[in-house]
Amino acid sequence: MGSRGRAHTGPDGPSTKEELKLAQDAYQRFAGKVGIVTGAGMGMGAAVARGLAAEGAAVGVLDRNPEAAERVAAEIIGSGGEALAVVGSVARSDDTRRAVSSTVERFGGLDLLVNNAGLMMYGEVPEFSEEDWDTIMGVNLKGQFLMAKYAIPEMKKRGGGAIVNFASVQALVNQRQVAAYAASKGGVVALTRALALDHAKDNIRVNSVLPGSVHTPMLVSAAQLLPGDPEQTIAEWGRQHPRGTIIEPGEVAAVALFLLSSDASAVTGAAYVADGGLSVQVAL
Repeated sequence: MGSRGRAHTGPDGPSTKEELKLAQDAYQRFAGKVGIVTGAGMGMGAAVARGLAAEGAAVGVLDRNPEAAERVAAEIIGSGGEALAVVGSVARSDDTRRAVSSTVERFGGLDLLVNNAGLMMYGEVPEFSEEDWDTIMGVNLKGQFLMAKYAIPEMKKRGGGAIVNFASVQALVNQRQVAAYAASKGGVVALTRALALDHAKDNIRVNSVLPGSVHTPMLVSAAQLLPGDPEQTIAEWGRQHPRGTIIEPGEVAAVALFLLSSDASAVTGAAYVADGGLSVQVAL
């Protein structure tokens, strides 16, 4: 395996300014790249956007919450990175088209897409409204279709790219009262495989990440629906994982960044489970 340009270092790290610069450059996996992250105003999306920017990418920060999108973009810019806040819903064709066009206009092209935006609603199917079903599918599945629809032509202009679609471990194993959410996330995994097959010829890799219970505002909202202290509830959910703790957003972001990078050049159409071992155990 090649060194990918890493500097030779001693036991205490790089020994000269030149070696330090080489070592820093070696971790700029996305230098010169442009990406869009959906649902980037908080949680896993924000972690991915920050991670891309930290490694050299210019990032379109798409979120339906204006304050959240602006906050994450400002954090990136304040840290010396490049970012553009874009407000819109991934369920709307006009918004997704605008997100892509405005990012391309600002930064000159598009290489990377992370479809993270998602919604969760609970209920058994007989009582679940058709409107809520359509809302879940519109954001979780249609939104990923729309973003890919407008992003892929721009990636082709750049000679290729990489897409990471966020699904969920609920695409594989389920809790109760999540039929709509589980169906949408199963659709994401299937959509990912189809996109990977269709666009391998375009040098576009497409993979999915299937997180388990991640400490995000969505998880906190779920915990608040139950009696008792939400943080204690989340801690108990963590103990249900073989490793004993809830997953942090940055841990899932690290998987997404790997799949976006040239380190994963041989990986496409894959579904990477990042659930702390949750789905490999059986109830005893």
